[in-house]
Amino acid sequence: MKKINVAIVRLIQFVIFVFFTFMVISYFAIMVMIPLDALVIISDLLGLIGVNTFVGALLGLPVVGYICKVGYEIPALKAVIVDTGMELVKTGKAKIDAFNEIADSVK
Repeated sequence: MKKINVAIVRLIQFVIFVFFTFMVISYFAIMVMIPLDALVIISDLLGLIGVNTFVGALLGLPVVGYICKVGYEIPALKAVIVDTGMELVKTGKAKIDAFNEIADSVK
């Protein structure tokens, strides 16, 4: 019975590991997708006034680049974004380590 209990704890630990891994990857992927989405929105807006989508994307690229440059120059913003991601990693590691303690107590 103890082996089954340990197996259940390890299974839940694996599910938590996969969940936090997915959340960290999603968090940093969203940081990449935000400027791409802004570029799509700008090209669609320019498409509404009659500009071709390809030309709208070419015109929107410097605008998005400028917005990213302005955001990059805000010193606290970079720190908050990276710290939030690192806190997510630390929280995930702490939760996974808590399952190790549970598995050791079940043995």
